[in-house]
Amino acid sequence: MIDHVLGKPSVKSRRLQVLAVLTFWSFYLIKGHRHGPPLIRRLSKISSKLLTTWQTVVFTMMYLYAARNFSTLVGLASPEPMANMYDAKYFRATWVLTALDAGFWTAMRIRRKWMRDIASMVFSLFYLIAAERADEKVRKVRGTITIEHFRVSWNKGTTPYLQALQKLVRPRFTRWPPRAIRIPRPSTSDYKEPVSAWLYYDGPVSDLEHINKMILDIPGGGFVAMDPRCNDDRLFAWAGKTGLPVLSLDYRKAPEFPYPYALNECFDVYTTIIRSKGRCIGMSGAETPRVVVTGDSAGGNLATAMTLMVTESATKTRQSTVQAELPVPSGLVLLYPALDMNIGNWMSDEQMSLIKDRRMRVTNKDYLRRKSMQYNDLVGTPHQSDDEDEEPSAPVPGAKSPKLTVNPDDSELRSPQPEYSHANRQTWRKPQPSPMPLTRDTRSMSHRPEPMQTRLAMASMISYFNDRVLSPEMMRAMIILYIGPHNRPDFSQEYLLSPILAPDYLLQKFPKTYFLTGERDPLVDDTVIFAGRLRRVKQAFHSHRASQGMKGLDDITDFDEKDVAEVVLIPGISHGFSQFPSLYPPAWKLIDRCARWAVDLLNTADVRLLQSGQQVPQRHHSRTESSGDEDHLEISMTKMRTRATSDEAKATSSSSEQAEENEARRSNGNTKRKSNGRTGFGQKSKSLVKLDSSDDLLGRRMQGLAGPLTGAHNED
Repeated sequence: MIDHVLGKPSVKSRRLQVLAVLTFWSFYLIKGHRHGPPLIRRLSKISSKLLTTWQTVVFTMMYLYAARNFSTLVGLASPEPMANMYDAKYFRATWVLTALDAGFWTAMRIRRKWMRDIASMVFSLFYLIAAERADEKVRKVRGTITIEHFRVSWNKGTTPYLQALQKLVRPRFTRWPPRAIRIPRPSTSDYKEPVSAWLYYDGPVSDLEHINKMILDIPGGGFVAMDPRCNDDRLFAWAGKTGLPVLSLDYRKAPEFPYPYALNECFDVYTTIIRSKGRCIGMSGAETPRVVVTGDSAGGNLATAMTLMVTESATKTRQSTVQAELPVPSGLVLLYPALDMNIGNWMSDEQMSLIKDRRMRVTNKDYLRRKSMQYNDLVGTPHQSDDEDEEPSAPVPGAKSPKLTVNPDDSELRSPQPEYSHANRQTWRKPQPSPMPLTRDTRSMSHRPEPMQTRLAMASMISYFNDRVLSPEMMRAMIILYIGPHNRPDFSQEYLLSPILAPDYLLQKFPKTYFLTGERDPLVDDTVIFAGRLRRVKQAFHSHRASQGMKGLDDITDFDEKDVAEVVLIPGISHGFSQFPSLYPPAWKLIDRCARWAVDLLNTADVRLLQSGQQVPQRHHSRTESSGDEDHLEISMTKMRTRATSDEAKATSSSSEQAEENEARRSNGNTKRKSNGRTGFGQKSKSLVKLDSSDDLLGRRMQGLAGPLTGAHNED
């Protein structure tokens, strides 16, 4: 109450209020009359004869509980916003996560680590019971979140007690622990210090000499937290299911290393893997390995941007005369990626046209229905017509035609596409006056709305603003921390920051991508729009090549959208489900599906090599360019877990999928036979794709925003 009287909510004023109340009543209990003030002493004496001390305490607690929930008892409680948000299993998982966040944030100020770890678990147990208190605690912290809160919350899986609990409930996928390694930088990099990573592989390092395929994983964590060990469940499962080495990067985090440092680290690691032909992780170096890149959340942003950098490095404008192009990855597997750093309110006509494409009606059916029903949910009266989901009869003004009839080197293809993002315009132009309708009454001066092209819909970030895992306040804080106080990117042009802006000419060469996202994820728009852009650009590109009579390896007679991108939207769930499969068991099947996707991408790459007529090289060049210590493998062996667990959590698959998986394992090098590899990508590679984050263009304004997030300013 004190902070309300003062007109300034403050934790200190509330603490003073609580201490004052406790001090007053403690003093009164000690010094005052044992039956209370004179007005209630008679009642106290009578009740003390009827009730015992235990009954009095229980009766008091019951009264307080009933008074606190009076509105619920009489039917006056406010509606529950989470009633139909998630399915039951996912909501239970978020209940536990919220309790853990509240408990760890409550204990984060305790200095002694052993005491802080114990207190975190004790407080978490309390918040599991007091769920509403946990929701209130998390909501308030997210409103003023700092970098310390991010790291305490998202790195809690590495604390000793939670780590031990995860090991108990996790199925045993591999017999070998992960190895900590360091990947050297290529000689063309502006940086010299190696990149830290963890190698997950079910076997000794010596077996890697017989493997020419791998998974390069870029973990998420909002660019500010979470190393690969926070994703042990997923990475162990992938290594065990595929039989492939999984290299997960421990890239440097913001705000200490702002954009684009982490992106350059990912690009340098990929370059080193290709140029050293895998020797940097223990492969033989006889042939260039095929690589599938995976990423979740912020890691999906880095994985996509890194692939754009690889694709851009092969263009004429970026390539020098002494470097050979880097091969693009065999494919990408992106889990709920963050592809747009612009937090907007409304969906544009261009975005809705991608979402409402007839060919994607099956995939986007439920997602589009929720977009269309946003107005109806507010007014409470359904009045949706049968033709609202149909494509507009008139073309959307400013929308691009899917047919490509221009030269691929045209400047239009090389320009970023801000109309597919929530970016605000950086340069303003005077709008062109629209022609006066012929049927309009010239005597009327009233303003009339423009004809509707697509239904008004809000962006998913705003639609799911009360998400229990990822809120707009958290996104705002992560973006500010990732960019840093001394960088001012153009949010409508910087496609390596927001890959959803990528120019068409880069998307033409983009490899096949699998997307796995929750339907209620605040980032689901990024998945649907980017996948739609990939399909549209690829189809237009193939149509253009067919009209020109061009032939090539990637040409196909009938364009198949599944060769470009496949999107899976999981109903009833939101963000981060692959990071807590112990709390959300259905995530194990989704993790297995991603493993099958990775194997399918690598097998498809092998098929294309055979179709192109490439054979296993009989001779290999003994001299390969490198950046230094590719053969140096720094391994930190950890204690092996000896407890065997059951295989109950392993996802079942059909007999055909199991046969494909077994065949993939045989071809991945589990036998001593070497696999075929590409022969044209082992040349010396240099990259001129580098970014600079040292220009101070924001000054005091960004310092003021980033200061509270990093804890640079003390609380009042």
